[in-house]
Amino acid sequence: MTTDTVETTDQFKPRFDEKGLITAVCVDADGGQVLMVAHMNEDALKLTRDTGFAHFWSRSRGKLWKKGETSGHVLRLVEMLVDCDQDCLVLRVDAAGPACHTNAPTCFYRRVTSEGLERIS
Repeated sequence: MTTDTVETTDQFKPRFDEKGLITAVCVDADGGQVLMVAHMNEDALKLTRDTGFAHFWSRSRGKLWKKGETSGHVLRLVEMLVDCDQDCLVLRVDAAGPACHTNAPTCFYRRVTSEGLERIS
């Protein structure tokens, strides 16, 4: 599929990278705050679409996982958006608790400053 076709088609044709992954940015469906960024393989994308709950591919563990499978902090899919060339997704979600494994509401809880990192309250 050419870039022009990808950019103008009404067909969902996600473009996975050479490792079979696509980046997924999870944002709060109500406030729009970025909650986390993860990667999906074809199976994770299918499970997310089929179940309505976010699933990802763990690059560090080399396995499929459902967000919140142990903590209960699942991400319920509200809407899935795809960028113009279909190589990145935005998942608008309702979070059932903190999105970050540190128990912070979002994985983006620190700001980069000239001195280093500053925690955002």
